[in-house]
Amino acid sequence: MDKTSQQLEVVSTGVTDTAGRTLILLGHGSHLNADSAQAVRRHAQAVRERGLFGEVIEAYWKEEPSLRQVLRLARFRDVTVVPLFVSEGYFTNQVLPRELGLTWRGPLPPQGVREVVGGRQIHYTRPYGIHPAMSDVILARAAEVYPDWTPQDTALVVLGHGTGRDPHSREAIEQAADRLRQGGHFAEVQALYLDQEPNVADWQTLTQAPTVVIVPFFASEGWHTLETIPADLGLTGPVTRLGGRTVCYSRPVGTHPTVTEVVLRLVEDSADTGNADTGNTAADLDPDWQAAGETLAQAVTSGAGGLTVGELCITPLPEGGFHLCHQDDVGRADLRAVPLGDLSAWTGRSDEGHHRPIRTGRTLPRGWFAAVSAAEVRAALHAIYPAVLEQAHLWGLGRLPVTPWPETAARQSGRYARVRRAAPEQVAQARRDLCSACLRTPLWAGELLDDAAAVPLPCPEACTLLVSQVRQLLSGEIAHA
Repeated sequence: MDKTSQQLEVVSTGVTDTAGRTLILLGHGSHLNADSAQAVRRHAQAVRERGLFGEVIEAYWKEEPSLRQVLRLARFRDVTVVPLFVSEGYFTNQVLPRELGLTWRGPLPPQGVREVVGGRQIHYTRPYGIHPAMSDVILARAAEVYPDWTPQDTALVVLGHGTGRDPHSREAIEQAADRLRQGGHFAEVQALYLDQEPNVADWQTLTQAPTVVIVPFFASEGWHTLETIPADLGLTGPVTRLGGRTVCYSRPVGTHPTVTEVVLRLVEDSADTGNADTGNTAADLDPDWQAAGETLAQAVTSGAGGLTVGELCITPLPEGGFHLCHQDDVGRADLRAVPLGDLSAWTGRSDEGHHRPIRTGRTLPRGWFAAVSAAEVRAALHAIYPAVLEQAHLWGLGRLPVTPWPETAARQSGRYARVRRAAPEQVAQARRDLCSACLRTPLWAGELLDDAAAVPLPCPEACTLLVSQVRQLLSGEIAHA
């Protein structure tokens, strides 16, 4: 059959008047897997290339830039935030709003919500996975792995993660499956799950067609899509023969390039939400953002030797612009050039290839350099050390909010709620294990910051990696010292 009509068409979204707006794309991220954030980075870059927004920023739950940092990074006071999640549930309705500082909790209205946070007008949308166009993305993934299917002989399994925390988490999967079932593209369509019923382990009894196409309704490639699902189902590759039937297993929907179009459609569809009054026009630049940039410009040009930030050296070039490299690589002629757009991914791994979810760990890789213009140096610093400039600027003004550990612990929920019971010595052990390897000074733990550096590195709040470390100590997953 002809699959051309089943591909998601790239169309004009009608998104307008966005030059004075910041778009923030939120991903889950990972403490362990450096590839988890790739899909978010790719969609963010694709939107940047369209030139529809004044800036596009990524942020993550489990790596940097973090949800707690990201609003301070916004250039404009009008900010649209899109969760790059495939389902609406616990994370999108509870965790993300909480970490962003929103008061909203619970299911979102179709057009999202607007609130003022820190003087910025925040428009928080529903996740892209709920958009009807995701059915076309599922079809596109199915066509990649099995381009010549016939409806009468093929079953489709839309595979979701599932959770018992929030019944809304399965709605996007169920709705996508219903649309595809009504479209008549397959003999049967089943919505199955990893962590709830109906479970994907029962696919052989829940489907009858001789060929089964399984499309993971996941936001990114990761441990589940690459390892646990194929292993648990006995799959040996994209196409596997099992029990006399053919099973085709696709890549996850969230990594498909046309998800970028779905994100833009979601923004446009929710654009007519009423304005919250901040007292500012949409094109207003945030004054703290401007002042931090001026501070950086002065710091990098005031001395002939340039500026050292953590393990990074920023040096003026004779022909204009700046040279960035590891401070121990200054003067080396054998460094590899890394473009600005690749800096975040390049410095996201240590020399040993380990993931660096907290970028200020003392593991900045060596052997590279970046040559950037004066207009690009701030973006380059952000790519390597997210939020350090903005936090240093506010600390210098005496306006950096510091959140003591008890407040961070009290805010946790779900599997992390147990950290509220952590004894001081357990938090201290987690600090010894993690913070000693970080360039930031944990103000949240009462330590004093040495302000001798041109760009000091304060840590105003325990990061998610430390919260996770405390949880593992309490669970016995890490031995007590």
